[in-house]
Amino acid sequence: MSVDPRAGRLAEPAMLANIPRLMTAYYTRRPDPTLREQRVAFGTSGHRGSAFASAFNETHILAITQAICMYRRQQGIDGPLFLGIDTHALSESAFASALEVLAANRVNVMIDDRDGYTPTPVVSHAILTYNGDRTRGLADGIVITPSHNPPEDGGFKYNPPNGGPADTHITGWIQDQANALLAEGLTAVKRIPFERARRAATTHRHDYMEAYVGDLTRVVDLDVVRGAKITLGVDPLGGAGVHYWSMIGERYALPLIVVSDVVDPTFSFMTVDWDGKIRMDCSSPYAMQRLIALRDRFDVAWACDPDHDRHGIVARSVGLLSPNHYLAVAISYLFTHRPEWPKDAGIGKTVVSSRMIDRVAARLRRSLVEVPVGFKWFVDGLLDGSLGFGGEESAGASFLRRDGTVWTTDKDGIVLGLLAAEMTAVTGRDPGELYRELTREFGEPAYQRIDAPATPEQKAILAQLSPRQLTTSELAGEKITSLLTTAPGNGAPIGGLKVVTQSGWFAARPSGTEDVYKLYAESFKGGDHLGRIQEEAHAIIETAFQSGGAR
Repeated sequence: MSVDPRAGRLAEPAMLANIPRLMTAYYTRRPDPTLREQRVAFGTSGHRGSAFASAFNETHILAITQAICMYRRQQGIDGPLFLGIDTHALSESAFASALEVLAANRVNVMIDDRDGYTPTPVVSHAILTYNGDRTRGLADGIVITPSHNPPEDGGFKYNPPNGGPADTHITGWIQDQANALLAEGLTAVKRIPFERARRAATTHRHDYMEAYVGDLTRVVDLDVVRGAKITLGVDPLGGAGVHYWSMIGERYALPLIVVSDVVDPTFSFMTVDWDGKIRMDCSSPYAMQRLIALRDRFDVAWACDPDHDRHGIVARSVGLLSPNHYLAVAISYLFTHRPEWPKDAGIGKTVVSSRMIDRVAARLRRSLVEVPVGFKWFVDGLLDGSLGFGGEESAGASFLRRDGTVWTTDKDGIVLGLLAAEMTAVTGRDPGELYRELTREFGEPAYQRIDAPATPEQKAILAQLSPRQLTTSELAGEKITSLLTTAPGNGAPIGGLKVVTQSGWFAARPSGTEDVYKLYAESFKGGDHLGRIQEEAHAIIETAFQSGGAR
């Protein structure tokens, strides 16, 4: 993986998105529905793209929103729809476009009463709180965000009544209907002017902030944080939770300092990510330089991405923690400090997350549920309490309330940050020190994810790889113990291949949104052994590409 020489430095003026030009592109460019890259495409986190590339334009949002209205009618979903946005420039415009269609379809829409931003977990919390014990008149939601993607991108996600990311059978249906609407020139799309939509009897103002912030003590022990003599810092990275943190600090009298409350659609305050792009990735050491530089000011600090569904934890002892490290620490802490949780509540992880989690789960004597990439796989378990925790190596996680009931069924970077404060207050050690304790007990793994170029044809080959294509029985000098194309936890396809040995593994899968494949690898024998795993994994994948995926 080649690192751009600008990585970790403040973005240069020439790198900043031209916001007026971006907005013009949103309203004036018309996507060609015959081109794959300009059609509606729901990946693991909704439809994403840039208006400059004709991949996220007004036409897309009108079509997707109408398709969601059609889906609601088909499924009999007639409760309110909770609508939230993040701070990306295209989010405001997409909000207006969506509201025009929702109001024309007479959908009761809940918008922020402060005309502000709404984090993804807050929308999930609102859906679940409203639905409660209801069996009729259920609510659902839309979050307008491309997550941590660059400033010129937009994103659009649908959350059904279970509060979590929509499953593929839902997103596939919405995607197909939206593309059909595009092909028909939007003739079936209902729409009224924005000002009429805002004043419509079906458009309601909802106090998202009060409802969510007022409920936080039910999931994190903020009393112990308030009483501890620790210093806490948070960097919202100019995201949707920017005004939530001051309310949280004041409401619970926490020793919490908000590093910056600046909202800038160019995100000019960001240091450049590994590839030379501005990306608000709170798990990247390049993008997180501002908060890392302040590590000595705080006992523990954290940041969240623009829609606040991901977390990045900075501990005084080690700096920025790897997401895998923090997931292992969070699991170890939660399952020994939540006495009211169900005794049979399991631990959810994705197939590309660290096997340190497996070792922690075994020590806790909790079942481990290993699923494909995508938080949607944890939704049912979090909803019914059969999972106490679900987390992804990409720094997304959520967990149950302190009484063992559901909190959110979407990723929640806010409570993962506050959990870091709780565990520091309770144990007297920051998450970095707690992870070192785990390595003394279980060994220290070396882990890395690499993104490598791949054509659409190569991505298709990788997604269909079969264990029968491997002609070797060893990986990096160890016997292969399992070859996986489906996840052990639920039998669902992982969209690639995972190869496992006693002390290492690799997994390869195509990206759903970029022309790359992702290679994940880990070794409990150190960096040199990890390098051998990666080298042999690349060779296996290249052989598959050259053979055209023939079985």
